Amino acid sequence: QVQLVESGGGLVQPGGSLRLSCAASGFIFKAYTISWYRQGPGPERELVARVPIFDGKPTYADSVKGRFTIFRDNNKNTVYLQMDDLKAEDTDVYYCHARGDISSIAYWGQGTQVTVSS
Repeated sequence: QVQLVESGGGLVQPGGSLRLSCAASGFIFKAYTISWYRQGPGPERELVARVPIFDGKPTYADSVKGRFTIFRDNNKNTVYLQMDDLKAEDTDVYYCHARGDISSIAYWGQGTQVTVSS
């Protein structure tokens, strides 16, 4: 049974921090590229951060570069998104996404709400 379960969302003040977690099960986690998306203003989700398999270099959206850090623990089958210096425009639903590098089979988590407000 394939599952991606996000946690760590909530309400935080501008300038504050949150750490999102995505716990994976039911597939070979270390062989999948893991990403965080957020819903954005339209129907198409926006890529926030991505970490590849092994020691590949993570990538970030320009809007979060320097503030967010994505990292993975393959022994725990978990990926994290450390969010610092949060801004009101970061408010959104954040989704964990896994994609096989060979098969391109993809999975989505259920999403977790992040609200940045004073």
